[in-house]
Amino acid sequence: MVKAKIMQFRRGKRTIHEKHMLIEIEGIDSKEKAEKFIEKKVEWTSPANKIISGKIASTHGRNGILRAIFETGLPGQSIGTEVKILEEKK
Repeated sequence: MVKAKIMQFRRGKRTIHEKHMLIEIEGIDSKEKAEKFIEKKVEWTSPANKIISGKIASTHGRNGILRAIFETGLPGQSIGTEVKILEEKK
């Protein structure tokens, strides 16, 4: 299990994708290092202990940021909190 931090929703100039989140893993600073996490399962635990899961879809840019797609949209309070990246693939 690897811990990561939610940075932001995936967004454009006028749109926000509620199910897509950008995730940063500490110590990962390149696209090549981040690619080994693609297809792994991700879980976010809410303050009410509800678990929302998803999977890592791709990298985002060249600095090691990952894009995760969750089953349901995450609330805004999830930004800046931790997620768990599980070792098995979904």
